Amino acid sequence: MGISVLQKKAPLWGAFFIAVLFVRPVAALCALPGEGETVRVERVVDGDTLRLVDGRRVRLIGVNAPELAGQGRPAEPYAQAARRFLVEQVQESAGRLRMLPGVERRDGHGRELAHLYDRQGRNLAALLLREGLALQVAVAPNLRLVDCHYQVEAEARLAGKGLWRNMAALAPAQLRRPGFALVHGRVTRVARNRGGTWLELDGGLALRIRPQHQARFRALDLDSVSGRTVEARGWVLERMRPGPGQARWLLELDHPVLLRPVERVGM
Repeated sequence: MGISVLQKKAPLWGAFFIAVLFVRPVAALCALPGEGETVRVERVVDGDTLRLVDGRRVRLIGVNAPELAGQGRPAEPYAQAARRFLVEQVQESAGRLRMLPGVERRDGHGRELAHLYDRQGRNLAALLLREGLALQVAVAPNLRLVDCHYQVEAEARLAGKGLWRNMAALAPAQLRRPGFALVHGRVTRVARNRGGTWLELDGGLALRIRPQHQARFRALDLDSVSGRTVEARGWVLERMRPGPGQARWLLELDHPVLLRPVERVGM
């Protein structure tokens, strides 16, 4: 792959990401204070979801792993590898993990949202990121480990591990269905209204930063990316009836780690 961060005319972007990478070491692989709860794992469902012996399903905070086969769709690349890796980590801890719940404790599917740690005190989401078996996500308000996860993923990406060996970001025109995606496109317009800050990309994709999340982007010169190519990630939604001038696809951004300007995307 060939991704380089813009440095000309947008120095704040580079400063932000350099700070994330070098301000702190990845001590104990994204440790969090607190005893948490000791839980026993019944089985690993996929690369980012586990089922506990008490029946609870737990979704790892901070990552999205490739999807296994289902609903007539084949498995995504590295989906089986991510699940096998997570199984190995659970087995090495004899099926017992430390669980710290997120600020938001459940997702829309009724799963517990939590940080899970093995018996060595290592964050399981960070282990997946380190091997390139998942992509970082940042969904407010569960952002406690966002900087640490970013650093771990950045190192895996530079090393070309796992998914990063041949990861290809999609252009908006290549989107076919809603769901998680890594996308890139040229910003044609930056706009602001009561709904937030909007970055409109060529090909029919709009990136939105809601008002309650804008403070996290304050250090970034968003206007400077107009006319430039950016990479973003998250869950893409399809507008069934877009209004005049509205993009068909919509992607919400809760944190700056989900957005980066690039000069070129050559995967």
